[in-house]
Amino acid sequence: MLYAVIMAGGTGQRFWPLSRRARPKQFLPLMGDRTMLQATVDRLTGWIPEENIIVVTGQAYLDTVSEQLPRIGNVLGEPCGRDTAAAVGLAARQLVDRDPAAVMAVLPADHFIADPERFQTVLRAAAGWAAGGEWLVTMGVPPTRPDTGYGYIRRGEKMDGDVYRVERFTEKPDAERAREFLASGRYLWNSGMFVWRADLILRLIARYLPELAAGLAGIGRGEKLAEVYPRLPRISIDYGVMERADRVLVLPGDFGWDDVGSWPALCREAGENVLEAKGVFLETTGSIIRVPGRVVATLGIRDLVVVDDGDCLLVCAKERAVDLKLVTGALAEAGFADAL
Repeated sequence: MLYAVIMAGGTGQRFWPLSRRARPKQFLPLMGDRTMLQATVDRLTGWIPEENIIVVTGQAYLDTVSEQLPRIGNVLGEPCGRDTAAAVGLAARQLVDRDPAAVMAVLPADHFIADPERFQTVLRAAAGWAAGGEWLVTMGVPPTRPDTGYGYIRRGEKMDGDVYRVERFTEKPDAERAREFLASGRYLWNSGMFVWRADLILRLIARYLPELAAGLAGIGRGEKLAEVYPRLPRISIDYGVMERADRVLVLPGDFGWDDVGSWPALCREAGENVLEAKGVFLETTGSIIRVPGRVVATLGIRDLVVVDDGDCLLVCAKERAVDLKLVTGALAEAGFADAL
């Protein structure tokens, strides 16, 4: 049986000031009327039962998840962030206790997918490959530009259908290598979406991350989550397991994906300008302007991000929006931590 584990624990600093510690980007309606978390669950509605959906989030966000997803009863609250390997292991332990043959799809809560039906088709195929308990399966996205903000997957041997063995994972490349990857036609973006048997991922965590496995086993024996979890190693499932395992498959996912990693992602999906403001926007191109509640006038600007959240205002060159952690760090050092 297929289960969905939705990872909803990030802080989303790259969407400051709209995203704050108390309301990370997965809880915001960035790409429509529904929040990113709600849209992720919406894509599963009708074919994965609600009781088969697990949300992993920080304990500080448990009430927010309950408010946004009142019908989802299985929510795991992490006492602190320990990256994705710990979160995956925690969910996998619960699933194995419930269903020894459980197949789990690990899905970030803050991605945009334009074609949910195509997404479901690819995810079903991935689950079919994972069900036998021999393969780790990931969904890779055919690249449309030489993006340096994504990890890449090199396709190897072709299996049955549009399925390939993973030859290697490559972390975010520089611009020249990204252009080479795009031109070769052999690389896919690493979407961070995975499918595997829960018992298989636990065995591989035990093999490659024994300290994490020991901590998870302690929680399974009744040790307190709040005491054990902060001591678990902080490592992603990509680094900790996927890049070390030798039986990994990738399915190309041509379903209109974006990880919505920073403000410019909104322009990629919405068009020339992204406007949430009233007023006049003369000779304004390639800009994101979110200033609700007041009249705005712009003249002769291009490629800017202007976001007013009531008590904080961001004005940023769009090309630098991926570096907003520099801004949030500087604000903290300057004594403005309450604005984060």
